[in-house]
Amino acid sequence: MKLLILTQKIDKNDDILGFFHGWVEKLAQYCEFIIVICLEKGAYNLPTNVRVLSLGKEEDHSRIKYLMNFYNFIWTEKNNYDTVFVHMNPEYVVLGGLLWKILNKKIFLWYNHKKGGLKTKIAGKLSKKIFYTSDFSFFAKSKKSQIMPAGIDTDVFKARSTKHEARSTILSLGRISPVKHIDILIDALKILSEKDFDFIANIYGDPTEKDIDYYNKTREMASDLEKKGKIVFYKGVSNYETPIIYNQNEIFVNLTPTGSFDKTILEAMACGCIPIVCNKSFEEIFNHELSSTLIFKESDPKDLSEKILYFFNLYEEKKDEIKRILWDAVVRNHNLDKLVKKLVNTISE
Repeated sequence: MKLLILTQKIDKNDDILGFFHGWVEKLAQYCEFIIVICLEKGAYNLPTNVRVLSLGKEEDHSRIKYLMNFYNFIWTEKNNYDTVFVHMNPEYVVLGGLLWKILNKKIFLWYNHKKGGLKTKIAGKLSKKIFYTSDFSFFAKSKKSQIMPAGIDTDVFKARSTKHEARSTILSLGRISPVKHIDILIDALKILSEKDFDFIANIYGDPTEKDIDYYNKTREMASDLEKKGKIVFYKGVSNYETPIIYNQNEIFVNLTPTGSFDKTILEAMACGCIPIVCNKSFEEIFNHELSSTLIFKESDPKDLSEKILYFFNLYEEKKDEIKRILWDAVVRNHNLDKLVKKLVNTISE
């Protein structure tokens, strides 16, 4: 199979999209040749049967130049691919779909967002099949859709033999923006501090330019706890660095609301870092008993603080049991090998 992949970014050092480098690397084992067209490219180290073409964002090209590059690439490379796989960007299907149909190229779309408009609907019509991981996905009920594993590389994301000695450590990791609700976490930490509970919260992440004001607001909210050494802010880190960080913390708090499917939650689970989330998409991944203790009420810092306190008060044996259950759920249902084999089998039919 000769595969054309379209994605937003190829950069193994990216804090959000770095994981996709691993996906391409694994897919290359099953494909004769892969061409990757991305909006932006950074650092990568991919097999010799993979070629990366950038639309030019890293060179600050104009949108017109992006479009010219896009059509130039998909036309001049038309004999080097027979199948198209678009990752999370339905606009590529809208732009190239009719040409690919004329060229008799099969189109497959990966789309996991909760919301979608006309552009998304058109992309769905043009695609042979649509892949998703969350039951809240826009395409979840479409006859064309197929639920897939999330694709966690469990050879990389795993518990280390030597865990961090610090206890009562809380981790938040990801871009700092209003949708991530770091302010709710800080309010929960204030409640824990008022109860004289001893903890350290490690917050990793950078804001985008439009979220600088929100970032500054959260830092101001956290200033007293930061002075006391109970909250430490760090810059964002690349995806391949995160397994070490997960292993250095006991709890991973994720405040992304229901409707998305944040892979960092599964990455934390694979590393033995217990997730506490408000995202009801994870009810099926957690068993019933764990859902009641690991899922807190959305935008409710009091409930979040109670869930954190409950976990830290458990016996070590119970904590280890929970970690084993969650690790097994990732390995059995969401590991990268399972995803890639399922993808390859489906698109090569």
